[in-house]
Amino acid sequence: MGEIAAAESVREVILSGGDPLTLADEFLAWLAKRLAEIPQLTRLRVHTRFPIMVPQRVTDGLLAWLRGTRLATFVVVHVNHPAEIDEAVGEALTRLVEAGIPVLSQSVLLGGVNDRVEVLASLFERLADLRVMPYYLHQLDRVAGAAHFEVPEHEGIELVRQLRTRLPGYAVPRYVRQPPSGPSKLVLA
Repeated sequence: MGEIAAAESVREVILSGGDPLTLADEFLAWLAKRLAEIPQLTRLRVHTRFPIMVPQRVTDGLLAWLRGTRLATFVVVHVNHPAEIDEAVGEALTRLVEAGIPVLSQSVLLGGVNDRVEVLASLFERLADLRVMPYYLHQLDRVAGAAHFEVPEHEGIELVRQLRTRLPGYAVPRYVRQPPSGPSKLVLA
C-alpha cells in the first residue's frame, strides 16, 4: 500500500492477475477499505471470470463491499462466447448492474471459437441486453501452446468493421493488442 500511496499520480487500482474473486469477501472488503484510505485514489477495477464461470460467486457479501467503498468500483468480466451466458450468468450480471456496479466485458478473439461476426455480434448484443458494456476485444497474446487460436490482426480489424455495421456503437468493443514491452494497449480498430 505504501508504494501506491506514495505515487500521487495513481488514481486507479486494478485487481487482476489470477482472479481476485478467489479471495474471501472479508479480505477484499478489508483491501478496498485500505485502498480507499489513499486520498488520490478514485477508482477500483476488478477483473474476473467468476460471474461467468461460477455465477453463484456474486453474493450479497460481494455486492456489499463493491458498493461499500468511496471508490468508484467497476467489474470487468472476461467472456469469450455467447454460449457462456446462460440464465445463471445473466442473473449474476444483472445482480451486479442492479446493485449500481458498472460492468464492462473483455473478450479474446479466438480462432475456431469466436472468430465469426455472427458469434461476436451475438455475444456483444447479449451483453448489451444485460447492461454490460463491451469494452475490449483482445488480440490473442503470443504464448506457447496457443498459436492454433491466433487470428490474423487484419481479420480481426475486418470483424470489428462488420460489427460496426450491425451493432450500435456502445455494443462494439475496442479491438486491442497488448505489446509485450508496452505500458498500455494498442487500439487496432
